[in-house]
Amino acid sequence: ILASILSLIIYRLIRDSHRVRNLSGKYVFITSCDTGLGNSLAKWLDKRGFCVIAACSTVKGGQELRSCSSLSLKTVKLNLADPNSIARAVLFVAEETAGKGLFGLVSNAEGTAPVAPTDWLRMEDFHSVLDVGLLGLIEITLKLLPLLKKAEGRVVNLINAKGLMAFVGGGYSLSKWGMEAFSDTLRREMQHFGVKVSIVEHSFFKAGVVTSDVIERDLLRLWNRLTPEIRDSYGEKYF
Repeated sequence: ILASILSLIIYRLIRDSHRVRNLSGKYVFITSCDTGLGNSLAKWLDKRGFCVIAACSTVKGGQELRSCSSLSLKTVKLNLADPNSIARAVLFVAEETAGKGLFGLVSNAEGTAPVAPTDWLRMEDFHSVLDVGLLGLIEITLKLLPLLKKAEGRVVNLINAKGLMAFVGGGYSLSKWGMEAFSDTLRREMQHFGVKVSIVEHSFFKAGVVTSDVIERDLLRLWNRLTPEIRDSYGEKYF
């Protein structure tokens, strides 16, 4: 019993030594905060006392988030597929942090992806996913690195674990695997500057519901745009 108590005390001492202290004045920038995991995280960190800068893809999303948060939480409109929008968001973060640097960057992007065999897809179908879920996240990370290095902060990339199972064609799994590789490389390189890079592989969470009707409708759209040769090679029975 004494050994168990002693072990518990040692565990708690080690755990508490890794807790972040003095949360006030520490800035955290989070992408994709309209709904879902990014939205919940922004609210939670705001209540903990962090200075949260939440990126939303719509004006409505930003307004709804501010309405249920403290006055210290700021929002900025961000389209990860648009380099100009990324540049404006980075400038906003630099002005808000006012020379203090960025304590945390939480990258989170969950977009829709066509669910269909690779043979049915076009390059624009890949771009619609990769431009946001991979290239957009990489670009904003690169542009925020100087602020992260200044504060010896950390990068946390939220990656849906289902994207690591390549069971369907398209860019979804490519974006998740790409962010894994990018994070692993960045982690080793940023260690020299005291910047930590972490991956959180989360499972499903309650967000926007994608029903079988939506998937079937999208599948039908892709099927109808195929050339007769490709449709004939698969056949109605396959579809």
